[in-house]
Amino acid sequence: MALARSVWPVIALLVFACKSAGGSEPSSAASLESAVAEKPAATAPAPAAPAPAAQPESAAIGKPAPDFTLPDLDGNTVQLSSFRGKTVVLEWFNPGCPFVQASHTKGSLKGTGDRYTKEGVVWLAINSGAKGKQGAGRENSLAGKQRFGFSYPVLLDESGAVGKLYGAERTPHMYVIDPNGVLVYRGAIDNSPDGEGESPTSGTLVRYVEEAIAAVKEQRPVTTPETKAYGCTVKYE
Repeated sequence: MALARSVWPVIALLVFACKSAGGSEPSSAASLESAVAEKPAATAPAPAAPAPAAQPESAAIGKPAPDFTLPDLDGNTVQLSSFRGKTVVLEWFNPGCPFVQASHTKGSLKGTGDRYTKEGVVWLAINSGAKGKQGAGRENSLAGKQRFGFSYPVLLDESGAVGKLYGAERTPHMYVIDPNGVLVYRGAIDNSPDGEGESPTSGTLVRYVEEAIAAVKEQRPVTTPETKAYGCTVKYE
């Protein structure tokens, strides 16, 4: 019994020494390293979605006319803003439309665009008809230009984007832009909805576009800045 009592202290000392020398209990540094390793890595924030491209504002009287670039019948690009400093007239055009035909052969569009072009006004016809529609496309536009005998450009807007931006509903639908690039008139060429200039609604023929051009030249407000256009519907897609 005396031997047993003397052996137990020795055994206790050996157990303590084993634990101190790297036994099963981890040190505080090892515990910290293990916790860091087990912690999930921070997720990188997802990149912000790109902001949508700003859409141009629709045409409005008294506001800057929306800029655009369209090809002419020769494939040359024409940009509206390149004419800043000049009065610009936009004429929505469909050579297959009876109202356009009447206006160009007998009514208020006959020879008018070329006359104002000689005076320094920029006159642009725009065909917003979609492929396969009445009067649409390069060949129809070229044939119409030759038939009506005018020399100013015809621009092709087959997607209809420019026509819709300007709210063009009829052919002809007319727009006048002053030298500062501001839209000052839109609507009918005149007040004779037969297109021939022979049946004015007021008894007297009023050529709205010519009145607007005169007002711009004289630097005074346009008396009638907006009217209801008459003619065929624009043949959008």
